[in-house]
Amino acid sequence: MEPDSTLLKRCWFLAGPTAVGKTESSLLLAERLDAEVLSLDSMAIYREMDIGTAKPGVDEQQRVPHHLIDLIDPHEEFSTAEYVRVAWETAANVASRGKVPLFVGGTGLYLRSLLRGVFEGPDADWDYRRQLEARETEEPGILYRLLREVDPVLAARLHPNDQRRIIRGLEVHHLTGEPLSSLQQQAARLPEDRSSNVFWLHPEREWLYERIDRRVDQMIEQGLVEEVQNLLRRTPPASRTAMQGLGYKEMVDHLEGKAALEEAIEQIKTRTRQFAKRQHTWFRNLEECQEIKVTAKRSPSDLVDELLQRGDRS
Repeated sequence: MEPDSTLLKRCWFLAGPTAVGKTESSLLLAERLDAEVLSLDSMAIYREMDIGTAKPGVDEQQRVPHHLIDLIDPHEEFSTAEYVRVAWETAANVASRGKVPLFVGGTGLYLRSLLRGVFEGPDADWDYRRQLEARETEEPGILYRLLREVDPVLAARLHPNDQRRIIRGLEVHHLTGEPLSSLQQQAARLPEDRSSNVFWLHPEREWLYERIDRRVDQMIEQGLVEEVQNLLRRTPPASRTAMQGLGYKEMVDHLEGKAALEEAIEQIKTRTRQFAKRQHTWFRNLEECQEIKVTAKRSPSDLVDELLQRGDRS
């Protein structure tokens, strides 16, 4: 499903890097807009993965209805195109009840696909994918390096461990001879058909890094190690895509004896900071995204006041 311009322009979007405080700001904004929250997070779609994904809790979901959370089991795959289809179906349902669809999250690819449409591309070449997976097994990291050679724009947006999307980028280049990032740009929705209520929270770097460190410590206290243990025991096993998520991969290494717990925790903090930098790149490069400055002195209420002042509520 692709939305008509009326539905798209009725939606609000609040993006930002991990740990910036999107949840509390989104709850306040939803209450003032009479909105329901639609998750814009590629990890929140998995059931049984709550702590490492910083999924909104029961109290938060009771305060404001949330959607696009817990869509699939950890062993299942879910493409960007599938997410977009379900997202627009959900947004249409929310709007039909007189509510405002408010997308909230940090997955830049999801945000871009909602705003500009999805380039479906050629069908999967499973033989080629298996060749790439075998090569990655033999030489870890080689696929990301290859992607940087053929599509540096796409590579800059992706985490080096995001093997599914890295393989898709290489596959599209292999089948079409063109970078996936260029084909996506050619298929983009026209500016006049886009939403004007697209914002991203841009925090001070050191402030964000402190919040990231605290969040990781809280995840450990809440039971991240036990959550990953349960995922490793489940049948069928969680997919590689799910277990490559931040926090999960490092805990798997710890549980498999490849890293001490303290080392794994520091790796999560470091890689989360690196991930936040890539999120900045996504949002900064989307011309629709209006920047909202976040500092230690600005409360969520202050941010929401600015969002409403700058947004179009007509």
